[in-house]
Amino acid sequence: MNWEQITGQEKLKNLLIESISENRVSHAQLFVGKEGYGVFPLALAYAQEILSRENSQSASKVQHFNHVDLHFSFPVFSEKNNSLSSRLFDEFREMMLENPYSDFEDFTKILESENKQFFISADEADDIGQKFSLKSFEGGTKILIVWRADKMNLSAANKFLKFLEEPPAKTVIILTAESVDFMLPTILSRTQIVEIPRIEDEEISFALKEKFGLDDEKITQIVHQSQGNFNEALKLARSENSDSEFEELFVNWVRYAFMAKKKPELLRNIIAWAKNIAAWNREKQKSFLDFCSEIFRLALMQNYGSPNLVYKKINIENFQWDKFSQYIHGANIESILDEISTADYHLERNGNSKIIWTDLGIKLTRFIHRSA
Repeated sequence: MNWEQITGQEKLKNLLIESISENRVSHAQLFVGKEGYGVFPLALAYAQEILSRENSQSASKVQHFNHVDLHFSFPVFSEKNNSLSSRLFDEFREMMLENPYSDFEDFTKILESENKQFFISADEADDIGQKFSLKSFEGGTKILIVWRADKMNLSAANKFLKFLEEPPAKTVIILTAESVDFMLPTILSRTQIVEIPRIEDEEISFALKEKFGLDDEKITQIVHQSQGNFNEALKLARSENSDSEFEELFVNWVRYAFMAKKKPELLRNIIAWAKNIAAWNREKQKSFLDFCSEIFRLALMQNYGSPNLVYKKINIENFQWDKFSQYIHGANIESILDEISTADYHLERNGNSKIIWTDLGIKLTRFIHRSA
C-alpha cells in the first residue's frame, strides 16, 4: 500500500513518515478510527515504509501480503476448536487487496457468518508469541498488524499484554480499533495511540471523480451520506440502483403511515412492507435505515427554511417533497430518529428483523401526525 493510494489524511501520512525518518517509531501503536477513514491502509503503508527502508525489494511483497516478516492477526469465529486467524487468511487477504477500506461487517458477509461470534482468542495470542519468538527471516524488523484489536476477548488481551510489555528486539506492533471503549486500560497504557480522523469531503469528492467519473450532483450526495467514510462512499458509488429502490420503499412507508390514521386497514400494508425489508441481508437493512434517517433530516432542513443544505430530494412521481417536509419538525424529528437508531441497535445485535421493522413502521403512524 503506497502512501499515494490512501485517500486524504495528508497531515497524518506526513507525521508517520517523519517518525520513521527520525527514528521515532514506537514499538507498539494503536490506530483508532472507523475502517472507512483509512485505518488499515495507513497501518499497511506504515509497515511497508519501515520494511522498504531496510530492503528496497520489500514494497511489492507487502503490497501482496506475502512478506515473511509481516504478520497479520484479526478476529475470526471458532470452528472445530480452531480460533486461529491463519485459517481464514486467504479470505482476509483477498478482501483487503480488493478494498483495504473494508470493515468488520464486510468480512463477516464475505464469510457468510453474520450471526457468528468473532473474536481474537487466547490461542491466537499464543500463536503470535510463538511466531515472534523466531528470528526475522530477512534479518530486519518484524511487524505485526492486529486488525480490530478491540475484538480481543479478556483472556487473549491478558496474554497479549505480556507480549506488549516484553516484545522481541526489532519488533513493531500496530493495532487497529474502531474504539478503545472495550480494550484493557493496561494495553492502552502501553501503546502510542494515533487517532484517525474522518476523511475531508474534498478528498472523497476528488477520489470518486477519479475512480468513477460521476457527475457533481451524484458525488455531492455520496459525500454527504458517507460522512468522511471512504468505504461507505465506495459502496454508495457502486450501488447505482439502490437509491431508487430505497426511495420507493421510503415513500410507501410515509404514505401508509400518513393514511393509517383514517384507514387502519393500511397497517397490513406496513406489515407487508416490513416483511419485504426483513428478507434483506443485515448490511442492506442498515443501509436503508441510514437512508431513511438522512431523508428525514433533509426534510427537517427544508421545512425550517434551509433549502441550500438540502442536497437531495425524493422526486418519485406524485410524491410532493415540499408538502411532506412540512410534517417533519421539532416535535417529531427526535422521536423518529431515536426509533431508527433503536432499530439499528437491535439489528446489530441480531434481533428479529420482522419484529424490528414492523415496530418501526407502525410507530411512524403516530409521530408523523404530531402537531408542530
